[in-house]
Amino acid sequence: MQDSKIATSPGNLTQFEYLALNSPLNLSDGHARQALTPAQAGIIDELPSLWADAVKRPVEEVERSAQRAYFELLGQHSHPGADGRVLACYSSSVAMEIFARALATTTDAIGLVHPTFDNIPDILRGVGMRLVPVEEHWLHDDDLPADLLRSLGCLFVTTPNNPTGKVVSEERLRRLAEQCAEYGVVLTLDTSFRGFDTRAHYDHYAILEQSGCRWVVIEDTGKLWPTLELKIGWLASSANVGLPLAKVYSDILLGVSPLVLSMVKRFSEDAAGGGLAELHRFIATNRATLRNGLAGIPDISFPDPDSRASVERLDVGSRTGLEVWTALREHNVFALPCHQFHWARPQEGEHSLRIALSRSAEAVTKATNALRAVLG
Repeated sequence: MQDSKIATSPGNLTQFEYLALNSPLNLSDGHARQALTPAQAGIIDELPSLWADAVKRPVEEVERSAQRAYFELLGQHSHPGADGRVLACYSSSVAMEIFARALATTTDAIGLVHPTFDNIPDILRGVGMRLVPVEEHWLHDDDLPADLLRSLGCLFVTTPNNPTGKVVSEERLRRLAEQCAEYGVVLTLDTSFRGFDTRAHYDHYAILEQSGCRWVVIEDTGKLWPTLELKIGWLASSANVGLPLAKVYSDILLGVSPLVLSMVKRFSEDAAGGGLAELHRFIATNRATLRNGLAGIPDISFPDPDSRASVERLDVGSRTGLEVWTALREHNVFALPCHQFHWARPQEGEHSLRIALSRSAEAVTKATNALRAVLG
């Protein structure tokens, strides 16, 4: 019965998210959909002047300025922007597609963290990659097995991970990079949720450069600020990466809008001036609303107690995530069943949901009440 439900559900997680886009109680996708703060609204009011400024300045100057503001906001002072090794894309998914096409010219085997958001394995499979599951806890424990690394051309890690929120520590990243250098494996990081967790704000680029490994990092502005999908995905790489990233990039796009880059710079400046700490408090409050509102319901738990990401997993016990998702739709509430995050073994995620927290406090409260009615 459960297998048939999975077979007849939307084909991937993004299709689940499409179904929720028009609902005022959409707690499905991880994009930022809360209201602008007063300071952020002021930046939107500046858009005409940002446009006029962007028209006058060289595109490279606008791009470098946005890079510095964003990367340094999150502690990434050693990012290789000055060397031209940071490419600006329309989104992190576009950056992922460019990376995947480039990687496919050198290898067909990639070790991918399990679980993680399913568009990553979908994009990698789309270019012919053979995916090898790398269980999340392996990344946080001892060295990865030598036999595993010998079989791979690339190791792909999401940190903080989506949906678990787990962060690869500075010590563990250093060791993973050393192992990848030793075995000639490209180490690739997706850090799209980095902004929500200060434990991920140590300088990843300094560690990667010091290790000597070949590396790629995908960054994303789109999860942090409610900018109506105006965002940048950054694709950064080591000098010795040995992948035709720039060539594939040029096959897909010429560049991104200087206006969006200018807006990202201003949002980064606002975040550095206190806006990021305000966002962290906002997410923490919504997480507390959800957890406290569902407290005491039998068979319900939160498997990621230390997560600071803008998403929260909910274990729904003996019910399946799809059953709860279906019941929530009767209340016009949308969350995300987790089975497809477990891209190698979907059954491991059958009994959980992912709840997006970058929503208004009112929406989170109403959705929590609906969850309590359904689950209780």
